[in-house]
Amino acid sequence: MRAMTYSQYGGPSILQLSDVPQPKVGPGTVLIRVERASVNPVDWKVMGGGLDPLIDAVFPAIPGWDVAGVVEAVGPDTPEFAPGDRVASYGRKDIIHGGTFAEYVMLPAPSVAAIPDDVGFDAAAGLPLTGLTALRSLDTLELTGEDTLLIHAASGGVGYLAAQLARERGATVIGTASAHNHETLRVIGVTPVAYGDGLVERVRELAPDGVSAVADFVGGVREETLAVLTDGGRHISIADPTVEEAGGRWVWVRPEGARLRTLLEKVAGGILHVDVDRTFPLAEVATAFEASMEGSPSGKLLIDPTR
Repeated sequence: MRAMTYSQYGGPSILQLSDVPQPKVGPGTVLIRVERASVNPVDWKVMGGGLDPLIDAVFPAIPGWDVAGVVEAVGPDTPEFAPGDRVASYGRKDIIHGGTFAEYVMLPAPSVAAIPDDVGFDAAAGLPLTGLTALRSLDTLELTGEDTLLIHAASGGVGYLAAQLARERGATVIGTASAHNHETLRVIGVTPVAYGDGLVERVRELAPDGVSAVADFVGGVREETLAVLTDGGRHISIADPTVEEAGGRWVWVRPEGARLRTLLEKVAGGILHVDVDRTFPLAEVATAFEASMEGSPSGKLLIDPTR
């Protein structure tokens, strides 16, 4: 099968389109024919060695953790799925090796979710990592309709979905974003504020008594978080582990098929919207990585291995 691979840590220039063996299908696993995969910043950070202290790599490695496609085959004792099922997954594994930027990927069944009939592959592929991260963050905060939540980077991949999920719970949401993204946030019921100097004062104008919860999806904002948080307020970060020194929680996403199915159903019901910027053929993963590294996308960057 065709796959994008790399044989050492480095930047986008090390990627090569390669012919590699199709994955075997062991007990409790699903072989997925990839229709779409999506790019997340963690993909090129992993390729650069950013997770080497935590996860072993076996080279040549295929990048990519998000996927949507069709079940090609199932291993023994995998009654949850059958060939032909439309599925999606956040496909992080215990080692860095067999990722989703390929024609086929093999994943453990518990990390896989069925895609509802009226959800397309584009939205399904763009949802797993960001959606599951957003959901885990709000659950860690124990967010309810009584809360006022500040989201740092509310127009980003995780922040945009977290804002929608928070509004579904009835929370009041304030979100930091660049000025050109403010209207996008207003449309989903979020009050936007500019980030940068003066952020604390701007948030205090909107919430004079402070906010009861903060979700940090960008990093480097711990002091601003603490300055606007009420006594007894809760805060999490996916980007800054030092929040735990200040009573917060550092959140990592988990591959959880059942929770992904819940999110996909919200997409089907019109509660959750996934923005897609553009789609690249498999041979142009390096270009997609460069676009992600520039920070310019207005939505998810997708990979189409069928092209």
